[in-house]
Amino acid sequence: MTVRDIDPRLLRSFVAVAEDLHFTRAAARLYVAQQALSRDIRRLERELGGALFVRTTRQVTLTADGERLLPYARRVLDAHTALTAAFADPAARPLLVDLNTDGMTASRVLARARQLAPECELMARFESGLTWAAGEVLAGRLDVSFGRAAGLDPAVLAQLSVHPVRYEPMAVLLRNDHPLAGREVVALGDLSGETVYAGAGNTRTLEWTDLAARLFDAWDIVLAPPAPLAVGVAEFQRVMEKNGHPVLTVVDFPELPGTVVRPLVRPVPLSPLLMVWRSGADHPGLRALCAAVDEIAAREGWMVQPSGSWLPDTDASLMRHRCRTTPETRA
Repeated sequence: MTVRDIDPRLLRSFVAVAEDLHFTRAAARLYVAQQALSRDIRRLERELGGALFVRTTRQVTLTADGERLLPYARRVLDAHTALTAAFADPAARPLLVDLNTDGMTASRVLARARQLAPECELMARFESGLTWAAGEVLAGRLDVSFGRAAGLDPAVLAQLSVHPVRYEPMAVLLRNDHPLAGREVVALGDLSGETVYAGAGNTRTLEWTDLAARLFDAWDIVLAPPAPLAVGVAEFQRVMEKNGHPVLTVVDFPELPGTVVRPLVRPVPLSPLLMVWRSGADHPGLRALCAAVDEIAAREGWMVQPSGSWLPDTDASLMRHRCRTTPETRA
């Protein structure tokens, strides 16, 4: 036999006849005419290059090739049924949602989306960095991520849908012994000449380092040189204690032992947070995430840009383009 691409319908016809050993009963089970069933069997025999049944006026029996084909055909049909079921109901597939860091804005969005769509399995991931996560989304290894979409390569951004989430006020993470740690807020001018860490050298967070570089250039703040990539809270604390540099972050960043988070002011620099996913993707969990964003943003003013705040024009433009925000809705 020579096996080519075989229509699953032909295998389904074959299995029905093989199980009933009767063309009339098999046709009735499949809700097709007996002549159509006979045509399917003849076509399958031609494609496989051998007879599958011995037909007489009294009985139908399997040939040796038919006996050999039957277990394979059943496995193929089982796999085809499972594949059809998985993609016929998008909610049956888990949605992989990259939160970047636990305990921040994206975590709140995910928690509310789970309440809005309890039938969906929304699985959290913590991959850190939209530059890297966007590639994972396009490769199909992640479904959703959050971050500064304007900092992505234009060719990558063109393949993504976006949903503005929040104008996040930026902050600085300081060691307790830093001279500015005792203040309630820190003015950007007070950091002039200071070396501040913003992920330089981390290829996963290029969009964040680019935003920091734009901000630092305007206020003569020095971008800290690349440091070893710290994975986990303990390693991050160790590296911070070793070099002592303040760290650029956002106001919701959780304080670590021995540190304080202080909002930046005069002006308030903003981190434009967007939710991103592959264009054309559809999943009820996506709609729940968008609904969660809109609900919380309306209640807490996430999309209200503070007067006199700092934000690059490219980011401000993307945050206003809400026409690209709604996943396709199935009827």
